Amino acid sequence: MNARSSILAFALMSVAAAAPAAGTDADFATKAGQANLAEVAAGRLAVSQGGRDDVKTFGQRMIDDHSKANDELAAAAATSGASVPTGPSVRQQAGAAELARLRGAAFDARYADMMVKDHQEAVALFRKESGSGADPALREFARKTLPVLETHLKMAEDLRHAR
Repeated sequence: MNARSSILAFALMSVAAAAPAAGTDADFATKAGQANLAEVAAGRLAVSQGGRDDVKTFGQRMIDDHSKANDELAAAAATSGASVPTGPSVRQQAGAAELARLRGAAFDARYADMMVKDHQEAVALFRKESGSGADPALREFARKTLPVLETHLKMAEDLRHAR
């Protein structure tokens, strides 16, 4: 291997080592933070654009609970040195843009479907972290928040069935 190839190989290994590996505590903090921010944004849309009172009420609950969870995540991440995101993922932003174009019954149906899917993913993410996370603060945050997310999932399923 020549010197140029060695430098390139070293640089690639350094970049790979600096990025959080999938399934790490840092990855959890990023995904959990993005999910919280996405739920708050979607909840705001539900309050303003939902057609049914139960959708609006659920939206407000998402704003309240996920804002609180994001504050708690930031505190847990601060003790572990993990960073939290400042916005939802690109996929989540696209979902919010889709919701923003809808009103009334069309909004309600799409929002309920989205909330079921999002909370299924969140429950799986938090279950994994609460069971196998290496960082004690993030693991405890996941353990404490998981029952709330499970309740949200049940509520979202009820919204979807109430159509």
